[in-house]
Amino acid sequence: MTSTFQKHQRRIGKRESVREKLRNVGGRPRLSVFRSLANISAQIIDDVKGQTLVSASSLEKDLRASTKGMNKTDVAKKVGAIVAERAKRAGLAKVCFDRGAYKYHGRIKALADAAREAGLDF
Repeated sequence: MTSTFQKHQRRIGKRESVREKLRNVGGRPRLSVFRSLANISAQIIDDVKGQTLVSASSLEKDLRASTKGMNKTDVAKKVGAIVAERAKRAGLAKVCFDRGAYKYHGRIKALADAAREAGLDF
């Protein structure tokens, strides 16, 4: 049986593997996604400068009020559309998608599809 520490180390390894592949994408900012049991957040990060350029989360006060009663996948779609809208306002059109250690399905896929529909290119 694997311990909690071993599971944590395996997740970190998966995340680093995904990020290593993204480092080869020349100079594009990274759309990083964090998913918890109840919430989801996304941020666009410039790894060269080490700055977060744009972010959106289901924990934001105005978004939380408008998503009351929605299922988690629909909330992820809304967060994806908001982060894409904010990125366009900041002058960002092309990013690379960092799913972290999460599989590309469910809420992660819903967020990515909504961001693409709203105008982000990745």
